[in-house]
Amino acid sequence: MSSRSFAVIGLGNFGSTVATELERFGNHVIGVDIDETRVSRHADKLGEAIILDARDDEALKEAGIGEVDMALVAVGDNLESSILAAVNLRQVGAGAVWAKATTRTHHRILSRIGVDRVIHPEVEIGQRIAQVMHNPLVRDYVGLGNGFFVVNLKVPEELEDTTLSKLNHVDKFDLRCLGVMRGTKFLGQDGDDCTLKAGDLLLMLGERNNLRDFSASL
Repeated sequence: MSSRSFAVIGLGNFGSTVATELERFGNHVIGVDIDETRVSRHADKLGEAIILDARDDEALKEAGIGEVDMALVAVGDNLESSILAAVNLRQVGAGAVWAKATTRTHHRILSRIGVDRVIHPEVEIGQRIAQVMHNPLVRDYVGLGNGFFVVNLKVPEELEDTTLSKLNHVDKFDLRCLGVMRGTKFLGQDGDDCTLKAGDLLLMLGERNNLRDFSASL
């Protein structure tokens, strides 16, 4: 994947984590914060780190923020700053705008001003951790929207030497196996003659309730 340009507004714990990871992936990242200490802390980690008030659209223009492919408003504790930053990113022409929300009202306002995606990091991480804690076979999961999820399940010892087709996940649970992994090796998917070993990882696609019932049956 070719590198792209990003702007992250707000270099607190959430924003700085996103910014440094995007930079680590080989992208050009502009980190923006009104706090000089936060900016100086990330000056050697990001392509650019700028002391700037994102409520000032002219300052955003001068910093080249309008030319980035995507921007994230990671300011969550100051409603006014978050909303004005999102509006200004739209005004200056940033490609796509994502924003962090802390309340339903915040989410609703951000959606109405045209933010492309509103995220709730604490809620999303909390849901993921709860899923993993609830079922020890669940290693991770990702929501795809429209009620569908991809779940990474660990094959228990009881299924040692069972073939993938014997799981009956298609007919009984209306799920699809996108892949079976053993370490870093891809073994197969639905339609392949694949024999499972304890510890293999199943990448399953389906609706939440069906995935829950399937994982409970293992």
